[in-house]
Amino acid sequence: MNRRIAIFLTAITSLLLAVFFLFPAWTVLKQAFAGQRADGSACFTLEYLCMVLRNPIYQEGLINALMLGVASTLASLLIAMPLALVSQRFEYPAKRVLGVLVLAPLILPPFVGAVGLKQILGGNGALNALLIRLGVMDAQLPYDWLAHGRFAGMIVLNALHLYPILYLNIAAALANLDPALEQAAHNLGCPPWKRFWRITLPLAMPGVFAGAAIVFIWAFTELGVPLVFDFSRVAAVQIFDGIKGLDKNPLPYALTAILLLIAMTVFGLSKWAVGGTRHGAAPRPQGRSAVRRIGRWQAASCTAWFVGVSVLAVLPHLGVVLLSVAGRWYGTILPEQLTFHHYLEALGNGLVVPSIHNSLLYAGCATLLALACGLAVAWVVVRSDLRCRAWLDALVMLPLAVPGLVMAFGYLTLSQEGKALHWLVGAGGSPFLLLVIAYAIRRLPYVVRAAVAGLQQSNPALEEAARTLGASPLRVLRRIALPLIAGNLAAGGILAFAFAMLEVSDSLILAQQAQHFPITKALYSLLGSLGNGTELAAALGVWSMAFLATAILAAGVLGGKRGGLFKL
Repeated sequence: MNRRIAIFLTAITSLLLAVFFLFPAWTVLKQAFAGQRADGSACFTLEYLCMVLRNPIYQEGLINALMLGVASTLASLLIAMPLALVSQRFEYPAKRVLGVLVLAPLILPPFVGAVGLKQILGGNGALNALLIRLGVMDAQLPYDWLAHGRFAGMIVLNALHLYPILYLNIAAALANLDPALEQAAHNLGCPPWKRFWRITLPLAMPGVFAGAAIVFIWAFTELGVPLVFDFSRVAAVQIFDGIKGLDKNPLPYALTAILLLIAMTVFGLSKWAVGGTRHGAAPRPQGRSAVRRIGRWQAASCTAWFVGVSVLAVLPHLGVVLLSVAGRWYGTILPEQLTFHHYLEALGNGLVVPSIHNSLLYAGCATLLALACGLAVAWVVVRSDLRCRAWLDALVMLPLAVPGLVMAFGYLTLSQEGKALHWLVGAGGSPFLLLVIAYAIRRLPYVVRAAVAGLQQSNPALEEAARTLGASPLRVLRRIALPLIAGNLAAGGILAFAFAMLEVSDSLILAQQAQHFPITKALYSLLGSLGNGTELAAALGVWSMAFLATAILAAGVLGGKRGGLFKL
């Protein structure tokens, strides 16, 4: 690759990341530590952080957020590890279909799934109706699962939504293990459980750490699920509630800075754990572990395990679908009346159709921006010899470590009147540029990882031959490189577009006016409206599910290696 072009691309992408990623994150940190002397001059202070840490309300919020992140990660690991082991080691009926079905939770944002789960677990929900029908529960004294187990419900919902990320990483790690090590232990008489703890698990730890870091940061800063569950004693919701007093109250900045520091610490530890393990630099195995054929009953048990997890994981989705077609659903297992009126009424609602149009516009432009930046970064990382390319690759992956809530808070602060990024706010308060840039930066890692994988798999000799024959760098890119990695770019772009369409934190915080609402903000507004707002939100959620399912399926078909888009 031409060195001048590599330097130019590195400079441009670094500048974009500095302005639209590092600057907002730094602004949040700076405001959290910015004090004022008696003469009015600025100074460094830890006062606001100490005030947050001494405040019992904020203490409870941080502790709950940490517990939510840790518990959700452990629950996701308990689900994902057995699934990955069974998938990689054994042959069983419907393996291919179940391998796709197990990813179903990714097709619905967890805060939308919370709507369906509330309908199932409420005092007059479907679960209590089933227990009453079976004679297990007294109809006069129904148990309110959400009132007594709201925190546990959030953990379950997070785990059921996020375990596919761990599953993909662990499955990819297990697929790359050298089978000779386990075979040697087996020949020496090592029992299966000891082989797992002493050989398989240590070798798979890079995949475990990579997936667990993403799951923890996601659950630790999750905003939508606590909002839907009416659980305000968590740090993310406390920050969201503190936005109204942003100009007068420095404590939301301090709380946001604490979340950022914790998330970055977890990310750094995961990178250190993955890079520091003595297995991380092991040579690539020459063979693959053979998939074992097992007995009929054992194979049926594996299939039943996958089916059971998949059914449990799609229960929130099923609740949303049934709620969207329910004419009346109160105190019964299934809706007493079915109707498609909610879908028709949603099309006439002043929020729904404009929100779909807005989301398509925001996410489409963000995807184009992410594709352009991601291709440039991947080209420098794989095809150039710049010494700084490893730093550029690490910088591009940092958005996975910085919570969306922190970035949204930084953008909101900088887009106020008189601030550095106020020019991003359009006429009439339009957040178009704000959301496009926020979506693009947050989803850039997916595009970069997909493009890097494609360039690593394509033969650079073809590009060198074209340059030798006099083709310009742009022509080489257009005629040789892009056709070879088109599938990888399409996979990364589709996934970036799909998740941008259903982004929660940026949408809830940056879109302030109804005419600019994206889909997720419209969903949240409908949930708080009187009448049949919940049913209309469910109908919009079903449309979102259908869209995201199609996008993820397309990305899976085009994307190559499993788990690559969710790796650190």
